[in-house]
Amino acid sequence: MRGFAFLFAFVAGAFISIQAGSNTELKKAFGQAMPAVVVNYLLGAAGVLLYSLATRVPIPSSQQISQAPWWSWLGGLFGLLYGLAAVFLGSELGAATLMALVVTGQLVCSVVLDHFGWVGFEPHPASLWRIAGCVMMIAGLALIAKF
Repeated sequence: MRGFAFLFAFVAGAFISIQAGSNTELKKAFGQAMPAVVVNYLLGAAGVLLYSLATRVPIPSSQQISQAPWWSWLGGLFGLLYGLAAVFLGSELGAATLMALVVTGQLVCSVVLDHFGWVGFEPHPASLWRIAGCVMMIAGLALIAKF
């Protein structure tokens, strides 16, 4: 099962790069960024809705909804920030630099979240190996972005 999880996450990451390119093309075709972002999220929401209906995902109860912490509702807004960055910066930075920045930001933030056990993650200390991995990611970013 772990092998499937690794493969699924890897393919999802690859699709994020493709998504940035497709959204950049929509921006070019539409002449502005926001309609491309709207199309991106409408199609994504439609896909999620169809999947939920097809697999008969139950609707959460009002009690379940009220038990969610306030910050758990912000995930969609954070996803929007990525979508805006990809549409606005994709053609300017190029796919490799954009993704290197995004992935490095994700990794560094993830190590901090894991270390402190924030936003629902179980604590995983920022070991020397994890910190070294972040440093190498930053070095890789510098090489890809030609800083």
